[in-house]
Amino acid sequence: MGRLSGMDKRDRKAILGEGATRPETPKERRQRAALEADLEGSPLKGRPLRARLRNFRPSEREYIAALGGPLPWMRRLRQIEDALDLHERLLEEAWHELARELAGQRERFGEAWRAVAAAWSFDEVNDLVERHNRFFPAEARLPMDPRTRDFVLVNGKPYQREPLGAAWILERFPPELALAAEAA
Repeated sequence: MGRLSGMDKRDRKAILGEGATRPETPKERRQRAALEADLEGSPLKGRPLRARLRNFRPSEREYIAALGGPLPWMRRLRQIEDALDLHERLLEEAWHELARELAGQRERFGEAWRAVAAAWSFDEVNDLVERHNRFFPAEARLPMDPRTRDFVLVNGKPYQREPLGAAWILERFPPELALAAEAA
């Protein structure tokens, strides 16, 4: 038997029985009977369902666009995410460095960190965010929601992104010396 001989009996039986037809269980019998009862009066019983394959063929326009690689809105979102990662890394380093410099000076650290947050430049990222908010609906052919008269949600959230500023920094890296020193 080789490698299976040292195994637990149940595991060996499960492995060797994979793909084998097993007898119908009482639960499966009840489910089958319920399904048959549901189909009794159905006008579709015994008739094949119509295949709707027309939705799965890309148009020539989509095919040609796919050959060009990622679309502009995809590249822009990647640039935004990469820039956010860079800013977070730089801010975390600055947060910890300031905590080391002002160790024991809690109030001074809070003031200094707020000043750093206010002076931090997000111009490049905010330009990308602004272009994303302006062009994304057209570039992604985002449909409209007739009830709200606005674009549909993307993954349950609005497509717009908020510009970054001091509040974004202070939310992620609060002006509390204990937190900055603890994480360092």
